Amino acid sequence: MDFNMKKLASDAGIFFTRAVQFTEEKFGQAEKTELDAHFENLLTRADSTKNWTEKILRQTEVLLQPNPSARVEEFLYEKLDRKVPSRVTNGELLAQYMSEAASELGPTTPYGKTLIKVAEAEKRLGGAERDFIHTASINFLTPLRNFLEGDWKTISKERRLLQNRRLDLDACKARLKKAKAAEAKASTVPDFQETRPRNYILSASASALWSDEVDKAEQELRVAQTEFDRQAEVTRLLLEGISSTHVNHLRCLHEFVESQTTYYGQCYRHMLDLQKQLGRFPGTFVGTTEPASPPLSSTSPTTTAATMPVVPSVAGLAPPGEAALCLEEVAPPASGTRKARVLYDYEAADSSELALLADELITVYSLPGMDPDWLIGERGNKKGKVPVTYLELLS
Repeated sequence: MDFNMKKLASDAGIFFTRAVQFTEEKFGQAEKTELDAHFENLLTRADSTKNWTEKILRQTEVLLQPNPSARVEEFLYEKLDRKVPSRVTNGELLAQYMSEAASELGPTTPYGKTLIKVAEAEKRLGGAERDFIHTASINFLTPLRNFLEGDWKTISKERRLLQNRRLDLDACKARLKKAKAAEAKASTVPDFQETRPRNYILSASASALWSDEVDKAEQELRVAQTEFDRQAEVTRLLLEGISSTHVNHLRCLHEFVESQTTYYGQCYRHMLDLQKQLGRFPGTFVGTTEPASPPLSSTSPTTTAATMPVVPSVAGLAPPGEAALCLEEVAPPASGTRKARVLYDYEAADSSELALLADELITVYSLPGMDPDWLIGERGNKKGKVPVTYLELLS
């Protein structure tokens, strides 16, 4: 018990000395040992790395999981060392709602069939999103989090220890400076003729005491300097390791970009496949040959040509800027007509298209310069454009 009390008293004394030194430095009443410029640069770079890593980590978490409540729940599960429950993505949830709507509204109707097709695409998009979140969490978020919770905590601990060693060193320097000043004052020999012998003896005794105090302060200063230099070297090595951290984070960043590229590539392919199933193709705007909004008057012709979307003619029947060809005036070629069976229902987008019913037979043919993804279909007196993907051509 005595040993613990002595240690407690010693620690309290050290803490008080450091507090006094720190306070005096803040008020400019004590000198402070400055670190060299290289060390200060290492500290600045480490702080910047930590701050920006935190911001990138937090924003990436927002990107992968926009719902703040879900992020809090996942954080609690991680802190409790419990497995995070599987969560349905927004795309998968939308697919579920569309499938249920199709079942209730009629899966054989054009709207119901379209809902089913879109639901399948949304489900695939949700699965791709789930894979992307999993890959990004492992290859990008985990290394950043490991740095903040591992390496940075070690660096912070050693920096605090270095700060304490510096305060101890500066306190020893201040103590030695005061001891030397007191020794110099006490060593001034008084005039024996003008001073009583008793004062002369006391002055000599005080000088000897301050000399011992100076020797003790010098010894403490040497010990404090050694500990400070050792701790500064340890901290410097850790700070120089930030360069390796940058290299590791660079590799993780490349992996994050690769996973994001894969994810968006999958999304594009799924949506392109869905467009083909629905008879809509990229770059085709049905029902109008004009852009959504006119270009600004200040835009140069070159810029306009580069930035305005190219709006091809509907199914290749009329060039841009010309009136669409009236299908009723188009006569079928003498040869080249074929029979085709409709694979599934198709709802016409406008009057230039022909609505289709699954399993019906129609006559189809192509015209010169026509988009190869479209044909002219005839059923009785009705005529219109039909998408090739909805047809099975017969002999």
